[in-house]
Amino acid sequence: MSELSGFGLVERARAIAPLIAREADEIERTRRLTPGVVSALTENGLYRALLPQSLGGAQAAPEAFMQMVEEIAKADASTAWCLGQCGVCAMIAAWLDHDTAQEIFNTPPGILAWGAIAHEARIVEGGYRVTARWDFASGSRQASWLGAHVRIVGADGVPRKNADGSPELRTILFPAARATLHDVWQAIGLAGTGTDSYEVNDLFIPERFTAFRDVPSTLREPGPLYKIGTGSTFSLGFAAVSLGVARATLDAAIALAREKHQSLAAGPMRDNGAVQGLIGRTEGDLRAARAYLYAAANAMWRDLSATGAFSAAHRNAVRLAATWTIHQSARVVDTAYHMAGATAVFRSNPFERRFRDMHAIAQQIQARDTHYEDVGKTILTEG
Repeated sequence: MSELSGFGLVERARAIAPLIAREADEIERTRRLTPGVVSALTENGLYRALLPQSLGGAQAAPEAFMQMVEEIAKADASTAWCLGQCGVCAMIAAWLDHDTAQEIFNTPPGILAWGAIAHEARIVEGGYRVTARWDFASGSRQASWLGAHVRIVGADGVPRKNADGSPELRTILFPAARATLHDVWQAIGLAGTGTDSYEVNDLFIPERFTAFRDVPSTLREPGPLYKIGTGSTFSLGFAAVSLGVARATLDAAIALAREKHQSLAAGPMRDNGAVQGLIGRTEGDLRAARAYLYAAANAMWRDLSATGAFSAAHRNAVRLAATWTIHQSARVVDTAYHMAGATAVFRSNPFERRFRDMHAIAQQIQARDTHYEDVGKTILTEG
């Protein structure tokens, strides 16, 4: 891997954002990150934000990771989504032995992607065998390795159980070249993420290329970051993507309002009291959402750093803040889109794609309304 210059993740993200913005139309058209964008992300070490320092990664605090993807999202949501996805996937290195992690993440390009939990792997001598197909592998088209989260079945065909009776789950990792990728991601938004399906047939996975993801007792790396686990870090990262999309969309509406005349009789939008009030309220909504997300993340991080424990209260706080932030960001985008009027429907203007991207984000698991129910149930039973 190339040596990185001395400035940080957020500054590097800002530096390459103009390149990403120029490539955004091509990313949308081809439904893939362009080679130039992938190279810029890789050469600047952005995929390695959450990789352990022992492997040459930044092992960054959540705030830096969130700011990094937020900056990229202002330029292009699909790029930010892939970066957030693959960045969090790299956290699995903390559960692998050093040599295995070195092979995966320090052989260029060192990018890992994975999809949803599904299917089974059968125990065999020295590892596991699996035949399966998984969906929702954002970032898979630039990845050198793929992963999957599977239930474990013994050689006798009996599902393995944990001590509490729950199914035993492992994350298995294998070179992307060993899988068949299926081009299925024809979506209304986040079109450039290449969130495709992938399939393996009778693939042998050596034991060392498996891990108990997000199980604290099996961690091999020190430090508070990996106590958070991938689930909550995904939530923080994708909420930050939504903030970046909302910021860019509202900024575009503000720029439009400064220049656009609604009609000869009505005069400039910037002089319209209703428009002024709407921009003020929407700006307040976006700033409040961002402040809440970062405050929740930073409070969790301070407590975790002091105590070394990631509690159920931390998990609920992150879940609530991330879910609410995504929903609030969607409202900001909707307001900006409608404020732009007919201008917003043209692909040549900076509204239409961001509107679709934001509503694709809001449909993901991190934005489910059931998260409110989970948090509400906890609040009501605490007393």
